[in-house]
Amino acid sequence: MARNLEIKVKLNSHKRIKKILSANNIKLAEMLKQKDIYYKVKEGLLKLRIENGTQTLIFYNRNEKSKKRWSDYYLLDINTPDAEKFLDKVLDRIIEVKKIRELYLYDNTRIHLDKVDKLGYFLELETRVINGLSDAEKRFNYLVELLELKKYPELRDTYRNLLIRELK
Repeated sequence: MARNLEIKVKLNSHKRIKKILSANNIKLAEMLKQKDIYYKVKEGLLKLRIENGTQTLIFYNRNEKSKKRWSDYYLLDINTPDAEKFLDKVLDRIIEVKKIRELYLYDNTRIHLDKVDKLGYFLELETRVINGLSDAEKRFNYLVELLELKKYPELRDTYRNLLIRELK
């Protein structure tokens, strides 16, 4: 099991954030075309992520009511192109989320600039716990300040839930 600290904010565009990243020499690592297929499970969240030709099954648990947004997760790489068909036969599909993700990396933090179909622009930070929780919080808080994320209301929800509500 791995753990990270997360934040998600809604943006009107990525322009301002890209200027800050550029001014601090934080470069684009990769452009990712993602399709996340969420499946019904008893607890937590389960999704198949199809990304630039790779497939990963991701299970995570997060307490959205806690002060900080810690997430415990497991990743399982899948080496078959038929994973989506297989999972659709054995699990109930909830929804599919499509997005373009610009991935930036800084000090074990993934900075995601997402454009999500039907939802718009978002920023997510995910700081991995490497040397304990307090170290992760320190690295996370540095980027929250640098990117001026306190100017935006934090979203305590998944793209899955946001899209479900949008489609109602």
